[in-house]
Amino acid sequence: MSVLIIIPARMASTRLPGKPLAEIAGVPMVVCVARAAQSAGFGKVVIAAAEQEIIDAVSLYGVRAVLTDPDLPSGSDRVRAAAQVIDPRGMAEIIVNVQGDMPELSADHVRAVITALREDPSAAIATLAFESQNATERDDENVVKVVLDGPATGKPARAIDFSRRAPPIDAGSFWHHIGIYAYRRAALERFCALPPSERELRDRLEQLRALDDGMRIVCAPVARDCPGIDSPADLARIRALRKEGN
Repeated sequence: MSVLIIIPARMASTRLPGKPLAEIAGVPMVVCVARAAQSAGFGKVVIAAAEQEIIDAVSLYGVRAVLTDPDLPSGSDRVRAAAQVIDPRGMAEIIVNVQGDMPELSADHVRAVITALREDPSAAIATLAFESQNATERDDENVVKVVLDGPATGKPARAIDFSRRAPPIDAGSFWHHIGIYAYRRAALERFCALPPSERELRDRLEQLRALDDGMRIVCAPVARDCPGIDSPADLARIRALRKEGN
């Protein structure tokens, strides 16, 4: 199955304006993400930009980007719009939505989400989860949790719910959702055509729209987290981490 990886990016972040172009070790964040996605070896990686400023900046690093409507309601809609420009004939069977604020993304993350979708013909969407024992994150509503169907086996499992709330049973660990998605092309079109569901609006979790519509989401476990950068403190942390790595 052919794959197209798209990274939605917009400058108008509420908590961290200009986030895609915030530099990490001298490189714009979204370029760091694109390079990691490229290292997975699955073909085209394109940034779906809401502003020309992003296109101009990433082009200096040899990264392809296309301009999308800045008023699109979500990253998924931006990915769909970019896919229609990049691949108007629909040749790519799998569209991967990689968040542009995940500079700790690795090739393993990208390979895991694509492999999970390829190996489950009944799945419409694949995503990732990391088993966490962090008690602070467990109670943090900014950390999205995923409930999987059945005990942990180290293999992909069906996602039956996503929530910002702490799991009702404290088992010592929980599945921390990582917001990377691989869609079958038809599933992405279907998803974007659906109105937001009641639970999606209540919990501010777009993936609940798919579950509420009956779409099967398979979740692959990964060994390493891939946290997003949502605040100046997050940005300072990753900058310090990269500086130490040098």
